[in-house]
Amino acid sequence: MSSSDAYKRQVMHDLAGGNTESLDDASTSQDYQNFDDFAQRSTRDERHQLFSRSFNPNQVPASQMEPELQKAIAQIKPNERDDVARDFLNHFKKRGLHDRDLERQLGLSSHHPSRMSADDVSKLAGFAYHNHPDIFHEVLADQPALVKFLSNPVVGAAFGAIAAKWLGHR
Repeated sequence: MSSSDAYKRQVMHDLAGGNTESLDDASTSQDYQNFDDFAQRSTRDERHQLFSRSFNPNQVPASQMEPELQKAIAQIKPNERDDVARDFLNHFKKRGLHDRDLERQLGLSSHHPSRMSADDVSKLAGFAYHNHPDIFHEVLADQPALVKFLSNPVVGAAFGAIAAKWLGHR
């Protein structure tokens, strides 16, 4: 078992014992069995709200988040990675940041989502996290599979806040 698995197991154990962070709002009434259940049954708005609270540069600095994003993006399926890249590029385009400009600015190997490497998608995610956190949260809300591969203890603490939601009042 990897140390991140052990850490996640410990977070879950602590949460099961009542060591939870309060997520006081009306949408927290639903219990989830695990993260996959949360990702499938939660609403986009619910995910966006939780990720906005948990993943922001004030809580997890970019210097810690970016290596985690690289590892997580490398672990997701290629078709999911394409979807993540496409979502980032679509959101950036709405802000006037075009794919070819981002390709040059970030040193990407391509401006086509299906041709991007995991490193390219990591650069897009890091750029969004650091410069456009709202876009980062939007993409996470649309592509929650990425979150389950984050493992850093600081990121794990944020993951714990999400875990508290699916554990409910057990």
